[in-house]
Amino acid sequence: QVQLVESGGGLVQPGGSLRLSCAASGSIGSSYRMGWYSQAPGKQRALVAVITSGGSTNYADSVKGRFTISRDNGKNTVYLQMNSLKPEDTAVYYCNADIFNLSMQRYWGLGTQVTVSS
Repeated sequence: QVQLVESGGGLVQPGGSLRLSCAASGSIGSSYRMGWYSQAPGKQRALVAVITSGGSTNYADSVKGRFTISRDNGKNTVYLQMNSLKPEDTAVYYCNADIFNLSMQRYWGLGTQVTVSS
């Protein structure tokens, strides 16, 4: 069983920055994909950024050039550096882990609120 714990959300002014962290406890193995999804009120949860065990990354078009996903394998932690934040980035951000073994197992964190407002 894997547990994901997010931290780093908060209130920030437009143009500001935040760094989200997602610490995974338990074994995530050597083949996985971890990422961040956002869900704004009244909207579906949507992919923000993802990083694979091989180091490949993918971003939503709306965050390209502003957000950076990275990982620390030794700490089983994934980060999301968010720069040049906009009010439309306001959402609950969820950490996700897809672990590939004999089958794919999906895990979610509880989420952390990011509010961009002046």
